[in-house]
Order: sequence, then C-alpha cells, then structure tokens
Amino acid sequence: MKQMLNGTNIAFIGSGVMGEAMIKGLLAQGLTTPECLIASDPWLERLDYIHKTYQIEVTPDNTTAVRNAGIVVLSIKPQSLPKVGKDLHSKIHPDALVLSIIAGTRIATLQNKLFHDRIVRAMPNTPGQLGKGMTVWTATDHVTARQIKQTEEILGAMGEQLQVDEEGFLDMATGLSGSGPGFVLLLIEAMIDAGVHMGFSRRDAEKMVLQTIDGTVALMRASGRHSAELKNQVTSPGGTTAAGLYELEKASIRAIINDAIFAAYRRSQELGALSEKKDAS
Repeated sequence: MKQMLNGTNIAFIGSGVMGEAMIKGLLAQGLTTPECLIASDPWLERLDYIHKTYQIEVTPDNTTAVRNAGIVVLSIKPQSLPKVGKDLHSKIHPDALVLSIIAGTRIATLQNKLFHDRIVRAMPNTPGQLGKGMTVWTATDHVTARQIKQTEEILGAMGEQLQVDEEGFLDMATGLSGSGPGFVLLLIEAMIDAGVHMGFSRRDAEKMVLQTIDGTVALMRASGRHSAELKNQVTSPGGTTAAGLYELEKASIRAIINDAIFAAYRRSQELGALSEKKDAS
C-alpha cells in the first residue's frame, strides 16, 4: 500500500456512480482500507448497497461523515450543493482536503458554500467507472504538497489524471474528455448502423466496431506514433480507406468535431458562471 493515503480517513459526500467508482478503485488497488472510508447519501437503499458491497461505514448525515475526515470527496449533483453546503459550512476540519467532482461548480463557489480553502476541483469522465477514465484537476494554493500526492492517488484509482495550473482548463477538459465519451459513442453508433445497413447483424456489427476502435487505440499507444502517420499507413492510393476518408473530409468532419467540443466547452463556462451568479444572489 502506498503511504500517502495510509490511515487517512476519507469521507464521500454522495455515493452515486462516480463516488462508487472512486471507492471501488481505492480498495481494489490497495490504496486504503474499508475502515478508513465513510460514505453519506440521502438514499438509504444506496447506502445499504455501498455498505454490503464494500464493507465501509455509511451514514445519511453529511456532518457525521466529515467529522473525522482528513479528505472530503464531494461526489454529488450540482443541484444538491445548496443543501450540502449548508450542512457542511464550517464543519470540515480546516486542515482537511476537499476534493470536488461536482460538474460546473467553480472553486470560488465551493469556498463560499463550505467556508473552506483547501480545495481541489476535478473533472473526471464516465470510463472512470472501469478504471479507464481521464480526470483533469486543479488545486488552490492552500493545498499542501502531501495533499497534492493524495489527490494523484485518489484520482489515479479511476484511470489517468492530469493536474493543470488554471481553473479555466477544467472547462476545456469538460469539452474534450468530460463530454468526449458521448462524442465517441455517437461515432460508434453511426459505424454500427452502417454495418447493419450493409447487411451485418447488429450483434456482429457491434463486435467488429468495438474491436476496431479498441485495437486502433491500443496500436496508437503501443507505437507512440502520430495518428496521421498511422492513418497514412492504412490508406492505400486509390483504395477503400482513401475513398471513405475523402467523404469524411468533404463533409468537414474535422470542423464538426471541433465545433462539438467547443460547444461543450462554452456550455461548461456558462454553467460555471451561472453557478457563481446563483451563489452570489
């Protein structure tokens, strides 16, 4: 077991999909023990499931959850923050780390709601449920070097993690990696539909498409080569891939993908601004 989290009590405020993913990853990788974890949630059936599955302590009371916590993970929906903020205002130990994965909620809003300064704001994505996620995060100046390492371990339990210096990069990450799975899934859906249109069964088309995408990503990772170089290798002059790529480029596929990512990025900025406006009112 690594030493950064050893013996540190971690409270999860909210035990939904992403909260569970973090709990599962931390325990599976031996980064902590069930005795060091506690989760709160207003849904008692959910708490019962978390307790039975991971043998950790659970409570419906947020204040109880953070009482002895050295790290508090906020894994709730944005609409739950007003109540949670009221529950936890001035209740978290001043030296504790608060790690928030609340979508669209800026650090300034968290500081005001919690009356707390040691905050990390993170943007994970849904493949984190399988330990294959990508999380981008940033920390306030009040977060210690040890807490930075602890953050790396916690977020690393869900996959890859990347620290950035400015909070604005989290809106960019929302567009690129946070919303990215949705864009990739649309591409997968379109490719499967094309396979069915040609005559494959949907089951066979899905198998072919998923393996093609999985294998292509693995090839790029293993080779360390630029995507354009690998693409050129499979594109013979006058061949089938060249014909298909021509149609994609003619349809401005690059611009469409760019526009989709930037639309998600701008929407993240809007939601963050709206959150701050509501907090100020």
